[in-house]
Amino acid sequence: MPLTASNVTPVLRQAWVLLIAALAGCAAPLDSGAPATRLSDTDAYALANRITWGATPAAVERLQTIGLSAYVAAQLHPGKGAELPAEVQSQIDAMTIAQRPMVDLVQDMDQRRKDVQASTNDETKKVAQQAYQMEMNQLAREAAARHLLRALYSPHQVQEEMTWFWLNHFSVHQVKGNLRAMVGDYEDTAIRAHALGRFRDLLGAVVQHPAMLRYLDNEQNAVGRINENFARELMELHTLGVDAGYTQHDVQELARVLTGVGVNLGPSHPGMRKELQGYYVRHGLFEFNPARHDFGAKELLGQAIRSRGLAELQEALDRLAGSPATARFICRKLVTYWLTDEPPLPLVQAMVQTFERSDGDIAKTLEVLFASPDFSKTQQQKFKDPARFVVSAVRLAYSEKPVLNVGPMLNWINRMGEPLYGHATPDGYSLQSAAWASPGQLATRFEVAKAIGSGSAGLFRTDGPQAQERTAFPQLANALYYQSIVKTLGPATRNALEQAASPQEWNALLLSSPEMMRR
Repeated sequence: MPLTASNVTPVLRQAWVLLIAALAGCAAPLDSGAPATRLSDTDAYALANRITWGATPAAVERLQTIGLSAYVAAQLHPGKGAELPAEVQSQIDAMTIAQRPMVDLVQDMDQRRKDVQASTNDETKKVAQQAYQMEMNQLAREAAARHLLRALYSPHQVQEEMTWFWLNHFSVHQVKGNLRAMVGDYEDTAIRAHALGRFRDLLGAVVQHPAMLRYLDNEQNAVGRINENFARELMELHTLGVDAGYTQHDVQELARVLTGVGVNLGPSHPGMRKELQGYYVRHGLFEFNPARHDFGAKELLGQAIRSRGLAELQEALDRLAGSPATARFICRKLVTYWLTDEPPLPLVQAMVQTFERSDGDIAKTLEVLFASPDFSKTQQQKFKDPARFVVSAVRLAYSEKPVLNVGPMLNWINRMGEPLYGHATPDGYSLQSAAWASPGQLATRFEVAKAIGSGSAGLFRTDGPQAQERTAFPQLANALYYQSIVKTLGPATRNALEQAASPQEWNALLLSSPEMMRR
């Protein structure tokens, strides 16, 4: 039910006023000071909120038990063991995207699309087209659901956060073409597998994934018919940044390097002259077709590139990934995501130095950020984007109880304007707090808080012929609240909580408080 003046109690209306006050940065600061040998309850809670997708009793206890340094080290170098609770892993294992390789899925769906187009019966064609679209939508929804389940329950929280960060940095829009059948694999193999590795490896995986090639039209890029879309975004959004000083000539030269780099959904290789056959490369759906490549001399960023087919792209990516402009662009963006809308220059410079010395090692670069005094300050600095608000609220409410249905979470995030794989342009969602702090946004967050706080959000009710439902009511007035959270709340929020007329209302007030909007 939409939030109106007639369907909320006076206390809830007061809470809405408090929530709007968060627009002005009125959230109460947390206790300050450097962490001691054993983190205080409030420091551990604040750092858990910042490092993970949202504080839970287990995360706070772990931080206090092993300390910040050991906790960060374990997060930056996750092991290969079991990652998720068995019940959560079983949900993922049941998904089509987990059971079938992307190549098979994409080829099968492409054949279905062709069959639909070939149908001469209008009614049959309409039904088949609807079925095709529903299945494509389901594949994308599975990928988004898997992303949320990992964000909620993976012990490797920094890896999951960086998966979201890089998905947003290397953004693709699922609506284009058949990307709905590709986004799950794109996230899993191109992004998540390299999220804490070397930036150059991540860049190479993204550049050669069919989802990115198709999204930015590089399939259409061929000698004599240059398409600059991918080359421009690769420099402006993915590596150097818009103010790096490269020229339109550089964009054109990179586009020539990228000619012939594309996607092949068919089972066979294209025909070509004998002297070109040795340059041909095919991995899954990725294809480098030398018959479409410009083998002419090229110059990128003031240096020549030797003409040798796909190897030209590897040289170009080395140059882009190794540029000082890329180090500055990436490090500043990392600080903006993790810490503050106005990144401190000394911190950015320290991260840049590590990024360059370590050959773009993402984990080592983040280590500088997490070890900095700026990161350890426990005053809340970042306003949560919609995905973080939803995930953090569910983690706090149901930390030890795996949800059965993330559908409501997907719907909430969509309503607030941040659907996964849903940004129409390749620049990704804004990392600035102001982008998410409108009155309309906050009103929706209040409704979400009411749904979660009442236990009636549908998170524990599945759909389908064998539907399940479990009783689940969040007990937010728990040990974590009394030991840690209450100390972070301002007087207005505490006063509102004291006036709550029911546990449901108390939960809603806490989850919608200004303090819960920031991390």
